Amino acid sequence: MFVGVLRLGFSIVGAQSLKDRRRVVRSFKERVQNRFRVSAAEVGALEDPRRAWVAVAVVANEAAHCHTVLEDIAAVASNLPDALLTDRATEVVSFGFGGSGIQGGIEQAGLRLSQEGNEDDEP
Repeated sequence: MFVGVLRLGFSIVGAQSLKDRRRVVRSFKERVQNRFRVSAAEVGALEDPRRAWVAVAVVANEAAHCHTVLEDIAAVASNLPDALLTDRATEVVSFGFGGSGIQGGIEQAGLRLSQEGNEDDEP
């Protein structure tokens, strides 16, 4: 299992208020969530009406698929009519099957997932 995360920084030059910024961010988030079936959230400094940071996350069976989806989302972000893409960072992390092998993950809590997907309490 792979988790891909994309952080995007936008400059919203025409924004006069936080309401203007939220409109631009909401439109972008809804577009990528509906088109790519990913999670997206506004992150970072929320007080500046002319700057916005958005994080997007995708989970897939292959790292290449994560990279492809995140590249496509970055292409959408770079072509927004009302915002300029000013920063971009991507990371894809392998979690192994079901989160095994991750320190502080499921196995640290003493829980294991059975092959049927049920949780078994095992010390």
